[in-house]
Amino acid sequence: MKQNINPFLMIFLMFCLACLTPVETANADIIREPVYAGSFYPATRSELKASIEQLVSQVKPVHVNQPPHTSLKAIIIPHAGYIYAGLTAAHVSRVLKENRFSRVIVMGSDHRIGFQGCAISDVSAYETPLGSIRIHGDAVRMRRDKNLFQAVPLSDRLEHSVEVVLPYLQYFLIGFELIPIVTGQGPDLDKRVSAAIDPLLDQNTLLVASSDLSHYLSYKDAVVRDRETIEIILNLEADKLIFRENAACGKIPILILINMARRYGWKPVLLHYSNSGDTAGDRSRVVGYGAIAFYGGPSMQHKIHTPQSFDEHQGQTLVRLARQTIAEKLGKSSIKADPEDLKETAFQARRGTFVTLTIDKQLRGCIGNLDPSESILAGIKRNAINAAFHDPRFPPLKAAELDRVDIEVSILTEPYPLEYLGSKDLLAKLRVNVDGVILRKGTASATFLPQVWKQLPRPEEFLSHLCMKAGLSADTWRKSHPEILIYQVQYFEAAK
Repeated sequence: MKQNINPFLMIFLMFCLACLTPVETANADIIREPVYAGSFYPATRSELKASIEQLVSQVKPVHVNQPPHTSLKAIIIPHAGYIYAGLTAAHVSRVLKENRFSRVIVMGSDHRIGFQGCAISDVSAYETPLGSIRIHGDAVRMRRDKNLFQAVPLSDRLEHSVEVVLPYLQYFLIGFELIPIVTGQGPDLDKRVSAAIDPLLDQNTLLVASSDLSHYLSYKDAVVRDRETIEIILNLEADKLIFRENAACGKIPILILINMARRYGWKPVLLHYSNSGDTAGDRSRVVGYGAIAFYGGPSMQHKIHTPQSFDEHQGQTLVRLARQTIAEKLGKSSIKADPEDLKETAFQARRGTFVTLTIDKQLRGCIGNLDPSESILAGIKRNAINAAFHDPRFPPLKAAELDRVDIEVSILTEPYPLEYLGSKDLLAKLRVNVDGVILRKGTASATFLPQVWKQLPRPEEFLSHLCMKAGLSADTWRKSHPEILIYQVQYFEAAK
């Protein structure tokens, strides 16, 4: 790691930062220097460039079976030493083009430390012999979810799964910013990370899973096992991959790609397979390598127009607005939202909103609108009044209750249809803790916000209760084919 800190500048910055609301930033003067240059790959720019060019020259000019009307969304690339995995990794040259992507999310897996959740480095750039790659600002924003992401300096110093694939990306793409994610341990980690990166996916973002395949089998056994694993990936069979032993060291990053592929209809295409016995290793104990590209089409169109996300300060402004609106209706005083904060143009966007009231963690009112028919400000004010005084399930809120009420505001994306083949496929495509769901059957309809997953974490139970809320039998989602729409939510409650 190298630091270039001017002491006088540092004192000035510390003074300035002391006057601001603290926010997490990258360590602007810290660069992660290469750890494995000289071992996994050449240490000098000229040698590394020549090595990649020599590997690319061995790639046969075979046509890639890209589905029509699609573009590249993601790749799987191996991270072993270049003399072993370089030939397979070089096959990404068949799909990557210069300046095609401005943001690359590289997901590797923890091999050496052991930690819960995921590591996202807080440095300002990664460096390889081919130059520096700036860390994208979204990496800082993602680390604010401290239950899922954290900076792990020891992982920076020891982990190779992100670093080793970067020179390939630098050589083929040029001019992108990086979000480096190292996945650790934890329940449903693939689903939680999928939910976190989902809002970032657009036509300018490439998703990369860094992974080798089987480890230390005989050549013959490895070929059989790896071909089976590749077939599982190509068929997007997440359930099979989860429980498959010795399949891939980057299993979680690959599962994240499969989650996204199932969600958006991406089609995986095998670019190349080999193992270390084909390149520079002994055939008695080999490691397998696969390069796979994922292509997506118009089903991603709504992602290109993903509405703006809101930060914590903006969210707290809306919570204060909701409380202020209810208090004024009751003739009581409350902490008011700053009028200057309410002037933000982002609040004039038309979005669906919900306001939820609870007392002692028990629901006291919840009203909202799914359709983006009015501005966020207007929606929060109207729904705050309706949740407090016009929810037919509860009596109107009393002034004496106001101080005990906790308020949560939700900002919705526009709902869009979820295509599914049957009940089993529906269960596979719903994302726990991520998707709000609208269920429609004839004139009957109902919705659950994503927050409801906390009370009904099993998709079967979630859907059954949603059917009953719509006035349908609990098994309607199994026996018929109701229309399903999904949406996502940002929600905020008063800071404790």
